Amino acid sequence: MTLSTPLKTLTAAVLGAMAFSAQAAEYEWTFQTSETAGEPQFEMKKQWAENVETMSDGRISIEILPVGAVVQANQTLQAVRSGILQGHLTDPSYFSGQNPAFGMMGNLVGAWSDPYNFLDYMNNGGGEAIYDKLAEQYGVHLIGAAATGLESLPSTRPIKSVEDLQGLKLRTPEGMVSNVFEKAGATPVNLPGSEVYTSLEKGVIDAADYTVFATNQAQGLHEFANYPSYPGFHSLPMVAVSLNKEIWDGLPEDLKAILTTSVDAMAYKMVGELKTRDLQAVREARQDPDITIVDLPAEERAKFRAIAKKEWSQWADKNEITQEFYKSVVSYLENQNLLQAEDSASAKASEKAADKS
Repeated sequence: MTLSTPLKTLTAAVLGAMAFSAQAAEYEWTFQTSETAGEPQFEMKKQWAENVETMSDGRISIEILPVGAVVQANQTLQAVRSGILQGHLTDPSYFSGQNPAFGMMGNLVGAWSDPYNFLDYMNNGGGEAIYDKLAEQYGVHLIGAAATGLESLPSTRPIKSVEDLQGLKLRTPEGMVSNVFEKAGATPVNLPGSEVYTSLEKGVIDAADYTVFATNQAQGLHEFANYPSYPGFHSLPMVAVSLNKEIWDGLPEDLKAILTTSVDAMAYKMVGELKTRDLQAVREARQDPDITIVDLPAEERAKFRAIAKKEWSQWADKNEITQEFYKSVVSYLENQNLLQAEDSASAKASEKAADKS
């Protein structure tokens, strides 16, 4: 059958449009995350990549891979620098072994009781500039910082006081988190997040510094660790959304602006959605007679924070970046009355407890 001229023209136009669509992306990148596939945070990060593609009108295409898909969680920094990956969305604490500043900035244990305060510090208090100064030494540029929320602490035994941490075999990432819990009496065990479930199930660990309450609940951790601490008192890890520095430097300004804006939007959306999920999961858990949610008393939170604050000052002496970050974040917390407000509330709780005794 011979096609008419108009039909030939239409066919050529359709095929041409299809070819253009297939080749439209000017930049095709692979980012690895620190979550397993299916976790809420992983799905939110995939949505971020889709939003970037939409906002850039198809000029940027990003594939999001789960933890361990290309390299181990603590190897993505080198992988992004070398071009094996183009970027990552991860907790910088995994890179504490390369520079202690990553551990300190990735999770300043005990500092934050509200993720919105953390995001404000990173965006408006100088945090992102300090982190980027660190990351760019390793060939990586920080597009922007995000956060999950205060992490819960699933445990096989109730943690009602700092003393209850004594001898607790606790999964932690390397760095400051591990050090603070060790100073508080726990026995840190360095395990990847993908091994938390089986390690709790088999009794390799007693508790886990892992992620937010809703995700712990959804993954079945409370089946074995049925004394979760909530609200969290220890970890609020940063999510560093970073790109290979050479790639970043070569991007046009409009795409840089799109990427920065998209990360800011994801950061606030992630905090809000995870908070909603947490509240729903807590309501459900309280209906389960086998799960007991433990809220660490204010006076015990004060004790834990005192241990953490001492560790902050010790880490500040490790190098110039840790010193700069320490001064910056403490200044922010003091200016926002966050240190004084929490310490005052904890002191009042301690006085009240002493009066009762």
